[in-house]
Amino acid sequence: MRAILFLIIALVAAPAVAEDWTQYSNPRFGYSIDVPASFATVRDSDNGDGRSYRDGATRLAVWGGNIVDDSFESAAFAASGLAAGEGWGITYEAVTPSWASFSGTQGQRVLYQRMVVLCGGQYAAFRLEYSAVDMARLDSVVSRLVQSLKGGC
Repeated sequence: MRAILFLIIALVAAPAVAEDWTQYSNPRFGYSIDVPASFATVRDSDNGDGRSYRDGATRLAVWGGNIVDDSFESAAFAASGLAAGEGWGITYEAVTPSWASFSGTQGQRVLYQRMVVLCGGQYAAFRLEYSAVDMARLDSVVSRLVQSLKGGC
């Protein structure tokens, strides 16, 4: 009987625990990304390339850009170099012709950035900065952000 009662409570409580998501679509660059509903919009960029969000001390920026380097790979390495120049100790980096990711730490802060190639020499990216204390809680958020960042041709 307890097992059945526990199962009923778990099934009823599950929707309350699951996080709702919204989708941000950028018409200028033609990309979209899922964003947790708890992330409040801070501002849209002035030039229409993206948006920034905040959830407590967690910050999310999404944007599109033009590849001005020799290649997407060069642009990705330049982005991680820029982060290193800002004081982030880069601990992971993966670059392919179609996507790139890197992460790093700065004190008790964690950075994760993802870039994907779009059509016409453009890219879309997101950058998530959060406290190391929240790492386990945000692992699934990072995974969904990575999976949902898409662009079309």
